[in-house]
Amino acid sequence: MSSAARANQAHSPFQPLLPSKAAQTIHWLGLYGSGLGLAAGQAARQHGAPVVILTADTLEANRLEYEVRFFSHAQDALPVLSFPDYETLPYDSFSPHQDIISQRLETLYQLPALKRGALVVPVSTLMNRLPPSRYLQAHSLLLDVGDHLDLNAMRQRLEAGGYRCVSQVMEHGEFAVRGSLLDLYPMGSRLPYRIDLFDEQVDSIRTFDPENQRSLDGVDRIRLLPAREFPFTEEAISHFRRAYRLRFEGNPQNSTVYRDVSDGLAPPGIEYYLPLFFEQTACLLDYLSPDTLIIATAGAASAAERFWQEINDRHESLRHNPERPLLSPQETFIEPAALNAALADFARIDVDPFTDSAAHPAACRYDTHTPPPLPLVARAERPAEILMRFLQGFAGRVLFAAETPGRRETLLDLLKSYNLHPSLFEDWQSFLDGDAALGLTVPALEQGLLVEDLRLAIISEGQLFGEQAVQHRRRKTARTRDADAVIRDLTELSLGAPVVHEDHGVGRYQGMQTLTVGGLTTEFITIEYAGGDKLYVPVSSLHLIGRYTGAAPEQAPLHKLGSDQWTKAKRRAAEKVRDVAAELLDIYARRAARQGFAFAAPDAQYRAFAATFPFEETPDQQTTINAVIEGLTHSQP
Repeated sequence: MSSAARANQAHSPFQPLLPSKAAQTIHWLGLYGSGLGLAAGQAARQHGAPVVILTADTLEANRLEYEVRFFSHAQDALPVLSFPDYETLPYDSFSPHQDIISQRLETLYQLPALKRGALVVPVSTLMNRLPPSRYLQAHSLLLDVGDHLDLNAMRQRLEAGGYRCVSQVMEHGEFAVRGSLLDLYPMGSRLPYRIDLFDEQVDSIRTFDPENQRSLDGVDRIRLLPAREFPFTEEAISHFRRAYRLRFEGNPQNSTVYRDVSDGLAPPGIEYYLPLFFEQTACLLDYLSPDTLIIATAGAASAAERFWQEINDRHESLRHNPERPLLSPQETFIEPAALNAALADFARIDVDPFTDSAAHPAACRYDTHTPPPLPLVARAERPAEILMRFLQGFAGRVLFAAETPGRRETLLDLLKSYNLHPSLFEDWQSFLDGDAALGLTVPALEQGLLVEDLRLAIISEGQLFGEQAVQHRRRKTARTRDADAVIRDLTELSLGAPVVHEDHGVGRYQGMQTLTVGGLTTEFITIEYAGGDKLYVPVSSLHLIGRYTGAAPEQAPLHKLGSDQWTKAKRRAAEKVRDVAAELLDIYARRAARQGFAFAAPDAQYRAFAATFPFEETPDQQTTINAVIEGLTHSQP
């Protein structure tokens, strides 16, 4: 087929056109809505090597990752990986969160062995220099039940790999030793592990919940990754010191970064000194097979230029600090020209938002269309009139896409009120395999899809309720009380301020102290009680401490450790609670005996109106909403 004929022929994203050899570039045109996610997912299945989807920013990377996962679900078990950004500014004096480092290391570890699948990465993240792949291979370890394990040697290895020894393991990159037990939260792992030793043999390995420290399921083996993207052994620190002195003039002892690393401490923002730990750094592309296919979205190239300008601007504004001298942008990052040269070796697809095939004679145009807005207008006489007209005029199958299982049920009730009865499907593939005209599923799609020649349409919540009403709900596991948050609260207290310990009562805050107990060095908060007695509370138990709010601080009581003052105070409070409970019971009994007006239950118009709320309700808000509706529709006042 000639280039011109190829450009003029419309293709289906189910069978995308791919480059036939390395260093060849073709263009994809006419991909709208979630069409790029569908085409990229199909390309990842067709291509016999990994596919890297290069995006302009993190938001686009997240959206495409969700789309590719959805369209690839239950088909060939296609791996879809992400390589997250540091989420810090260039040359920032802050380090990324350990969970981000954990995901990055896990992805880097998997890439050399990746035979096929998709990797989604923002172009700014691709411009960061990385450790060579041999670093991860040399500092990774598989541990099986029955293996011999020298606890002291393991502890030294973990500390050299960047793990922190703590009294209680809570997050990635931490370990704790308690007798014959080794608690460990490896990078890239969903849960921490509890390793039970019998002499020097691994007797059992179990996962455990970091919230309550309870053991969960047994496993046969675990994989250990280093805790950082750079080594922190004595040899690596010596290499850093030599490299630092070669690059920066003056007395290195004037630099806080040099002093901290020399003392075995990793200062915040050390990631931007990564080249000083290695003879040679790597690029993410170095981890990939030469047969890898690159798909660059529209705007990726211009985003690289903007990011490079931001890097240089921040370097110029921050480089004059003698305590924190900066490496050059070329040494810390990969400039756009070098990145383009590296990308030129791969087969490549450039995605263009326009359909003018004259601009790209060898382009492939796809027959997808912009998903139309189908708003449900709550106050209109016929709220679903636009949606109904679309469904009546579309001679094909339609899949509604809800954000969450809860939203799916809400949307199902709403559609039934309009006499629409979609069938429920587990995923995209089950919808394709079925024959129902209307379907409903739960993907994480922001945008719909319309492929008229295949007579298929996906309607997203954004089309029904407006883009402002749709948000991705990316939740992280929340702790009831985050220890770091508690510490930030306590730093606002002045010395001598009253605080309450759950078990010992009211004392006076006397600051933080670092103590060594049982060979472990940990931070403690100091509370002074009557008679000068002091209580040292480890950081891991700060959830037991709260602010005193009973009266003015100067009038707060001061309890004595070991006395029954606090017990009596809690007993008196419990008695008052019972008195209040009795009064409330009386009020509710009299209320139950009366009759009131019961409002009608919310109808479809109310549900459509509520669906346009542009934020996700918190659990407390949702509970309150449900309670108000229940109260208004109940006959009792």
